Amino acid sequence: MKVLVSGGAGYIGSHTVLALIASGHDVVVVDDFANSKPTVIARLETLAGRPIPVHAFDLTDVDKTERLFDAERFDAVVHFAGFKAVGESVENPLDYYTNNLGSTFSLLRAMARHDVRRLVFSSSATVYGDAPVPYREDHEPLTAANPYGWTKAMQEQVFRDVAPAHGLRIALLRYFNPVGAHPSGMIGEDPQGRPNNLMPFIAQVAVGRRPELEVFGDDYPTADGTCERDYIHVEDLARGHVAALEHLDAMVEPVRAFNLGGGVGTSVLELFHAFERAVGHELPYRVVGRRPGDLPAYWADTARAREELGWVAEKTIDDMCADTWRWQQQNPNGFPDA
Repeated sequence: MKVLVSGGAGYIGSHTVLALIASGHDVVVVDDFANSKPTVIARLETLAGRPIPVHAFDLTDVDKTERLFDAERFDAVVHFAGFKAVGESVENPLDYYTNNLGSTFSLLRAMARHDVRRLVFSSSATVYGDAPVPYREDHEPLTAANPYGWTKAMQEQVFRDVAPAHGLRIALLRYFNPVGAHPSGMIGEDPQGRPNNLMPFIAQVAVGRRPELEVFGDDYPTADGTCERDYIHVEDLARGHVAALEHLDAMVEPVRAFNLGGGVGTSVLELFHAFERAVGHELPYRVVGRRPGDLPAYWADTARAREELGWVAEKTIDDMCADTWRWQQQNPNGFPDA
């Protein structure tokens, strides 16, 4: 298929671009580089061994989106584009609703006008709120604890309403905690400013960019008192997008949600000590007070993805840490600006 990947220069998008190409699909990227750098594309082209067409604009621009669909004939869209920082969404909720919903509206209009009927959407486990664990796709109602999460829940509802009217087939992929990097070390997670997620923060401590890791609470009802999360290697996650794309036409319903996670909980300290193994020595950390809004533990029920997509996560926590450390060592300051 010829696939438009929105946000294809981002962390998960870039790895998925490579997975799509490796599976024989043709890829076109659209990205405004608000949360990524153009130098990512050159590295993707080196890894893929071919040029990758790129359109640099914001999908909320309806006219530019329409012109792109006028110029290219797509068989499917994989939609990553959007703002994604939980804390920032609390500070700037209007920006998040405008950007995340607006880009989706623009994309859906163009798809409808140009008879593009397949879509894989980058959703999130945040739509489960504080549901009982393990999280299952049939849990209702969807909810969220922050504006970022609500934009995902709202987009999912938009897709459910729009799909029957336009004959769309849409897979909603609910991610848990993507970590890791490409085994080459050429592409990986490059957060702008202070990392919002645990793994890149540990990596920056390991490479000397930050003095220590702050562990937010060690008195939770978990095995070692620190929060437990479901981590998934970004390479496994990328494979999940390809599996979902290739399953769209056979889905049991027009819009279907799939959890993409490892299916187990790993604590903050377990991940931290795994990273120490990858680095080969101890790293500094300090326990501080709990962070408001953190849940003690959650992980995915991944049975649906296994049974319907034939997909399971394969890489271990040690794989995730080793690949992240390789990326961080080779790119101590992230991607270059040019």
